Amino acid sequence: MTDMSFDTRYLDLSDFKRRAQARLPKFVWEYLDSGTGQEQTKALNRSALDGIKLRPSVLHGEIAPDLTTTFLGTTYKMPLGMAPVGMSGLVWSRAEHHLAQSATTLGLPYCLSTVASETPEAIGPHLNGSGWFQLYPPRDPDIRFDLLKRAKDSGFSTMVLTVDVPTASRRERQTRSGLTQPPRLAPRLLAQIATRPAWALGMAKHGMPHMRTLDPYISGLQKGLSPTAHVGYLLRTAPDWTYLKWIRDNWDGPLIVKGVLNPTDATRLQSVGVDAVWISNHAGRQFDAAPATIDVLPLIRAATTLPIIFDSGAEGGLDILKAMALGADFVMMARAWHMALAALGPKGVQHFANVLEKDLHANLGQLGVAHPSALTPAHVF
Repeated sequence: MTDMSFDTRYLDLSDFKRRAQARLPKFVWEYLDSGTGQEQTKALNRSALDGIKLRPSVLHGEIAPDLTTTFLGTTYKMPLGMAPVGMSGLVWSRAEHHLAQSATTLGLPYCLSTVASETPEAIGPHLNGSGWFQLYPPRDPDIRFDLLKRAKDSGFSTMVLTVDVPTASRRERQTRSGLTQPPRLAPRLLAQIATRPAWALGMAKHGMPHMRTLDPYISGLQKGLSPTAHVGYLLRTAPDWTYLKWIRDNWDGPLIVKGVLNPTDATRLQSVGVDAVWISNHAGRQFDAAPATIDVLPLIRAATTLPIIFDSGAEGGLDILKAMALGADFVMMARAWHMALAALGPKGVQHFANVLEKDLHANLGQLGVAHPSALTPAHVF
């Protein structure tokens, strides 16, 4: 298959999704695609976005779209980036390396998770000093300080404190697939792997992934841990406002708080010196009675003047424009990039970015604006 054929065979995320599912063992696909509970929040994210309509506008002459966006002092080629996924390396071998390198080439931000399968020391050099690091809050102050130092020393410029995981979610569909943490290759899983040679060859070459960033901290902790949980849960705490202040006092770069759904929280976050709020319901993976993020976005926009990042459910250019019309300054996507990588390897990531860019250009022309930031609630029907 040539790169040229990508333009006729992979036109939107659904095409990448089908190929990714065909290339991944079932337990890996379930890990990537599943939510929690009955997956009502995951479905609601999609249906709520579909329910938003935008007003086309005519007689604007020729429009030359410009997607360049400056966010928290850094200029990106589009108003979007790659959100963190724990254990990315389970989805595709060396996923964090591929995504980080692609993000830098594309001029987009990449956010590495604390529970990724690669360390900040390994990924930071690919990001030209502009990486984002997602912190799952460690309970131990020494570990907390060490992780911040490791991120800073590795060239990560932006800290993302995730606050919407005070307890572990169940993720029933993922558990039914047979996936444990760390992955144990029981006969059931080996049978699935045998039918997915491209995935299997990558794992055979580079080894099954684990949460390498946590290796220095986990000695002796895994005894008695549930097979469906991972060691990261033993290190985490449920953060409070005092915890957030500690992070603010000890991190001298931009600080983003991820997992905000309540306007009151957004207002208070602004008062304590956070640089941006990240609206997220963890893509439906954490709490199955959460509202759709697109529904709370206008309420949070009204509650704060801080820059707003939107995620959970976005799959294409129209979703990005809908979020920006309703008050988002930036959009992060996670599953989509991983599906593109699983579908076509690193070239798939580059091609998916090209698909998004073309989609944004086409729809901006219909709306009669040259830049997504020109969209306002008046464009929403």
